[in-house]
Amino acid sequence: MTKKELLAGLEQEMIGDSSLPLQESRLVFGEGNADAEVLFIGEAPGFHEDRLGRPFVGRGGELLTECIKSIGWHREQVYITNIVKRRPPENRDPLPEEIEVYKPYLARQIEIISPRIIVPLGRFAMNYFLPDAKISRDQGKTFIVDDKKIVPMFHPAAALRGTTVLNQFKETFAKLPAIVSGEVEVIKPEVAQTKKSSEEDAPQVSLF
Repeated sequence: MTKKELLAGLEQEMIGDSSLPLQESRLVFGEGNADAEVLFIGEAPGFHEDRLGRPFVGRGGELLTECIKSIGWHREQVYITNIVKRRPPENRDPLPEEIEVYKPYLARQIEIISPRIIVPLGRFAMNYFLPDAKISRDQGKTFIVDDKKIVPMFHPAAALRGTTVLNQFKETFAKLPAIVSGEVEVIKPEVAQTKKSSEEDAPQVSLF
């Protein structure tokens, strides 16, 4: 089976899984190139995503699409999804137990796509890969986790709230082509968190 077919099968499995929380909302599985080198992951769909069944289509999504174009890429080249794939009521933050239930499906989605670079958007997505990281400190850095480059970024919605965060968001985006091409130094999680382990000695962390 192709990656596209595997993703379609996984989506149908999720639609049929009545144990998943937030059943009152529409499933927003994700979209893009099943063979993408770069995977963007947010926290959960919002109002517009729930209405259209597509990830990142509100104001934050417009910024994301604009920034993708600004570096010469197209939205259709990458893959975009969320950890929690249904909208929490009133756009509240996803609860830890909701994230835990959706995690296995995200892990399978990542395994199928097998991107070279994963860009978690916001702290909830970042902490899936880097549990002890802080978004204000670690956004824009390049980490390696299970042989995949992880580049945490502010959530686009947060970037729209202030000029400083917006500028940092755009600066990190501008670095993505160089990160894909291997021109940017990577940091193993324990180096960033403890500042004690050497890059050679720091153990790898599992995505799954």
